[in-house]
Amino acid sequence: MGGTRGASILVAAAVLLVAVPAAGAGRPAPSAPRTIEFSGYTWDVKSSSGKVGPGPNYFSSAPDNVWVDAQGYLHLRITTAKRRWYAAEVVNRASLGLGTYTWVLDSAVDALDPSVVLGLFTWNDDPAFNHRELDIEFARWGSAADPTNGQFVVQPYDTPGNLRRITQAAGATQSTQSFTWAKDLVSFSSSAASPSAWVYTGPDVPQPGGEHARINLWLFRGQAPTDRREVEVVIRSFTFTPGP
Repeated sequence: MGGTRGASILVAAAVLLVAVPAAGAGRPAPSAPRTIEFSGYTWDVKSSSGKVGPGPNYFSSAPDNVWVDAQGYLHLRITTAKRRWYAAEVVNRASLGLGTYTWVLDSAVDALDPSVVLGLFTWNDDPAFNHRELDIEFARWGSAADPTNGQFVVQPYDTPGNLRRITQAAGATQSTQSFTWAKDLVSFSSSAASPSAWVYTGPDVPQPGGEHARINLWLFRGQAPTDRREVEVVIRSFTFTPGP
């Protein structure tokens, strides 16, 4: 579910990551369903009363965790309250299928806390075709010493040849992250990472059907950030370009 090592990511989007001190204010995870309007799509905001995947984590749909600002930018935030950490996730209600999914990040994602994962991906609750999960993820999976900080993935991630680790350049404040899902291949691209592109043509290219684009910000194995600081992600837009 966008967590390749833990529980398991054409126009622009911009993401800004900001680490801020944990405020500790009460942020209960609302049980009532909540949606947001973002980039011309309706998105469901994930919420849970207990720990669920990926992670597992508590997910909150509270406005402190997920909101759209006056400029139309989407904010995702990992927060803490009463000794609990809350992750954030949004799910596009539209099933988009084959085509190009693109996010433009306006942040230095090379420097995420080792416990933090940013996921840009597709997912279907139906387990067919490995949940139709394709991922771009920025994470060190708990290893601060890992020189790589991201990856392109066609699930299952543990099948040899289905995962390519990448290194986002230090201090890169803007970068474009995208994948094009075609019938017989998935082509990944990152403008500020090395390697900058990867084309997967193996046997696990999923067939489209019922998948939804998702964006999440969560904690590997549900563990608190090593620096005990909250993290915020700002996403300017999401755009999908249909494929043939």
